[in-house]
Amino acid sequence: MSDILEQLAGYGVVPVVVLNRAEDAKPLAEALCKGGLKCAEVTFRTDAAEESIKIMTENFPDMLVGAGTVLTIDQVDRAVAAGAKFIVSPGFDPEIVDYCLSKDILVLPGCVTPSEVAQGVKRGLKVLKFFPAEQAGGLAMIKAMAAPYTNVKFMPTGGINAKNLEEYLSFGKIAACGGSWMVKADLVDNKQYDKIEAMTREAVELVKKIRG
Repeated sequence: MSDILEQLAGYGVVPVVVLNRAEDAKPLAEALCKGGLKCAEVTFRTDAAEESIKIMTENFPDMLVGAGTVLTIDQVDRAVAAGAKFIVSPGFDPEIVDYCLSKDILVLPGCVTPSEVAQGVKRGLKVLKFFPAEQAGGLAMIKAMAAPYTNVKFMPTGGINAKNLEEYLSFGKIAACGGSWMVKADLVDNKQYDKIEAMTREAVELVKKIRG
């Protein structure tokens, strides 16, 4: 699990992908990989998510693909069977977290309060999702919670974009940021993969500039 966390931290940005059609999974994954981000969080909000994860992992075995918006244990099982290497949930669901830990599956549960962070710390989690980031107080809130919980890092998601990425990644307690600005639904629906690749490459260059 630590290897996966290191990879996510190395990328700095994790594209949060919503796919309504599984047929879009392969060209989208190709665009992300060409742009330099061999990772993605495919949300389980759509019926195409499971098949999309399978397509991505089969065609791009070096790509680190996870499942997001996971709300049930059944979704955990389906996502992992499809090839997902990590699980992301919007909130802290003890049942999902404990199940993933029992199966040695990396889980990044959503947290917005010190009480939720405490539950993660109790379970030995090293990285927690902070969602919805901008709406829940942004970097100021993360800094406030990071002060007492010194061994935890965060992956803020929600409202992150190219304009505020530097603000977040400049703080040492940020492992990576989840973002959808380079994989917006309209870009995927219109099959603008060249633009997705270009925006992904810009994100990669921005991370390099920020972190050196």
